[in-house]
Amino acid sequence: MPESLAFNLNFLHPLAMWALLALSGYAMFLGIKAKKTRTADAETRKTLIKGQFAKRHYLYGSAVLAVMVLGTFGGMAVTYINNGKLFVGPHLLVGIAMSSMLVVAAALSPLMQQGNLIARKIHVGLNMGVVTLFLWQAVTGMQIVNKIWENRPA
Repeated sequence: MPESLAFNLNFLHPLAMWALLALSGYAMFLGIKAKKTRTADAETRKTLIKGQFAKRHYLYGSAVLAVMVLGTFGGMAVTYINNGKLFVGPHLLVGIAMSSMLVVAAALSPLMQQGNLIARKIHVGLNMGVVTLFLWQAVTGMQIVNKIWENRPA
């Protein structure tokens, strides 16, 4: 693989993750609107239901899951391609944990569709944990990007 391509691949993961952070925020917004629709009085519900928030939350949440898993493995693949090893540290471990948390949160969907309140609370808790960790990952990720940029080939 050409050295310039290998170097530039380092920036694909961070760019995808920043886009994913924004997408996650939008999916969360849709989830909040879906809850408001579900718990609203009859008159308000008639207005809110037109937004199809639950359906859109499900679709955007599915996209978040797919991009997170692909981004996690993609980041590890690029690191391995460029270094011949993975750097096992907090950024990698938290990224793997976040992907795992999203998988579990998504797996609760059938239970939530059946009205299981405990599954819904676990789903929300896991996803709020993911968003919180994501903000921390953004900081540590930019530190890693800065190190890569400082050590770029001449």
